[in-house]
Amino acid sequence: MIKHVVCFKLNEGESAEKAKEVLSGMKGKVPQIREMEVGIDFLGSARSFDVYLSVVVDDKDALNDYQNDPYHVNVVKKHMHSVTKSSVAVDFVIEK
Repeated sequence: MIKHVVCFKLNEGESAEKAKEVLSGMKGKVPQIREMEVGIDFLGSARSFDVYLSVVVDDKDALNDYQNDPYHVNVVKKHMHSVTKSSVAVDFVIEK
């Protein structure tokens, strides 16, 4: 299993709730997703990111398919790129 984690720093004035809603919209629409978690930061510190996404997929091929899924590309990425100042990501194998 692979875990894909992204943290988003939104542009000034953008809604974290709307970003969470858009990200959460992938559930049930992007078939590669096995588990998903979306959260909003409540501290607001200088080093904080605003929104967190964690997605679990089966393997590297599923991660590639997820990255190219039409809903992910045309809805989620499109929205998130328009409201995000910066983001960081990490992808790793889940050790069992």
